[in-house]
Amino acid sequence: MTIKTPLTELLDIEHPILLAPMANVSGGRLAAAVTAAGGLGMIGGGYGDADWVKREIEAAGNARVGIGFITWRLESRPELFEYALSRSPACVMLSFDDPGPYIPAIHQAGALAICQIQSVAGARQAAGLGADMIVAQGAEAGGHGATRATMALVPAVVDAVGPVPVVAAGGIADGRGLAAALMLGAAGVLVGSRFVASEESLAHDRAKAGAVAASGDATFRGSVFDVARGIDWPKPYTIRTLSNAYIEEWTGREDDLRALGEEERARFLEASQSGDTATFPVIVGEAADLIRETAPAGEIIAAMARDAEALLAGGWAR
Repeated sequence: MTIKTPLTELLDIEHPILLAPMANVSGGRLAAAVTAAGGLGMIGGGYGDADWVKREIEAAGNARVGIGFITWRLESRPELFEYALSRSPACVMLSFDDPGPYIPAIHQAGALAICQIQSVAGARQAAGLGADMIVAQGAEAGGHGATRATMALVPAVVDAVGPVPVVAAGGIADGRGLAAALMLGAAGVLVGSRFVASEESLAHDRAKAGAVAASGDATFRGSVFDVARGIDWPKPYTIRTLSNAYIEEWTGREDDLRALGEEERARFLEASQSGDTATFPVIVGEAADLIRETAPAGEIIAAMARDAEALLAGGWAR
């Protein structure tokens, strides 16, 4: 049994699995590996570091990959958006703001427009603007998100925007999650946390080890991480990471942390480069319990697809 869905047909891929374009984690090598394994990889455009994006697009080589952007940052990075389109990506994913100004240019470049949303209203808006597919992201996800949970959000979005393909995200890290998402009406899944602990991931080795060792019980959604980095994220978005000593120290004292300014920011960023996970948190979601080892991306894709196929073939008794 091979799983065929509107997503596999639209993207001409073997498995309905997309790599989440995680900033500083989903580089060209990881994106290319996911594509080579039959899914579709996406490079994380993050906050618009042009040198990083250009380097990682080159690292993907001739692989067919996409790229994802934090939409509210694109207004100040128009040249990076134009550069990405000039490299003929398979798709461009937009998250966390109005995608309307960008979708026409994506289509003119011959790419597909993916919009990640966190509410039914956001899904309807994206569909009305011409999104080719919509990622319904639940709050279980690692990284930035909002408040709704995947299990209820996905079918509500499917009902609201059909026949636009809907991709489920948040809390999905194995074949069980893929099979469940398909049963909810999704055409596939977007997976982030599981690929943090892939061999091709750009995450620090200590972050990979932290993701493998962690439980979803230890994750926390808040704003300390963004305040420490000096990044002013708009409401209602917060970031889910593993909790650590730094988060415990500053939660509820965000204004005090903000007042420390550039010196504290530099110390915090140094911790990220050294892998000091007591200070710089591991960005991973509630699916952390399902991450039991670091593995090549190709093995992760193969296991996820194989297990989902077996579950779907065996019915509820499995």
